Amino acid sequence: MFPENIGPHLSIDETSLSQGELYTIVTNKQAKGKKGAIVAILKGIDADKIIERLKTIKESKRFTVREITIDMSPTMVKIAKKSFPKATIVTDRFHVQQLAYDAVQEMRIAYRWEAIEQENKEIELAKSTKKKYIPDVFENGDTLKQLLARSRYILFKRESKWTPSQHRRAELLFKYYPDLELAYNLAMKLGEIYNTVKDKGVGFTRLAKWYDEVERSGFKSFGTVSRSIQNNYQYILNFFENRNTNASAESFNAKIKAFRSQFRGVRDIPFFLFRLSKIYA
Repeated sequence: MFPENIGPHLSIDETSLSQGELYTIVTNKQAKGKKGAIVAILKGIDADKIIERLKTIKESKRFTVREITIDMSPTMVKIAKKSFPKATIVTDRFHVQQLAYDAVQEMRIAYRWEAIEQENKEIELAKSTKKKYIPDVFENGDTLKQLLARSRYILFKRESKWTPSQHRRAELLFKYYPDLELAYNLAMKLGEIYNTVKDKGVGFTRLAKWYDEVERSGFKSFGTVSRSIQNNYQYILNFFENRNTNASAESFNAKIKAFRSQFRGVRDIPFFLFRLSKIYA
């Protein structure tokens, strides 16, 4: 732990150093991933143990923290609340949006499995009748199974960023699966709220309207997303005050992974932590 690196804006995240062993990392946003970034690297993600360690830092230091960004994990909420009680907790926007993207992908994958199963049945039927199986091919060269597989990245991107071939693929996809188009639009609307709203009150209204749209859609996967947002709405809405994200923590995690791969893994964790602290603390 490096209490001297505490600043008014912190991030908390978890990362794996070796063989799936998780560590909780507290970083100072103002250091921008350079020297002075590490406030603490603590083994494990047990909230009570992490809190116990962080509370050894003087209250006068911990109470200077004004804002702390986290993911949607209840563990991280507990750590932030108990360790930095004066700080406003902000749920990272990208974790919220990722839930919506995952819901769209879940629907796409379910449809793909259906297409694969249908193709298998048609192949078996062709064999039983001693005919050659020839799959139906769309004008862009995709079979139905390929259309669903190749549409993965389209559903992560805004329509304005699609290439001409992706536009054509999307037209075909949404023609045969209108539910996917509705789910895609719901995910994009959530991103639009985050990109355009700069007032907490407006954010609350827009998210409530989006929530109603999700309810009307009846999509099971999006119902899970809306409930997650409902359960964390107070921390999600705090984003609209200063529009801070957990990007600095994610960036720092990427640096750790790059550092780890440079040395082909981590054999001596204490020495690895020593090197990280020398460079970033």
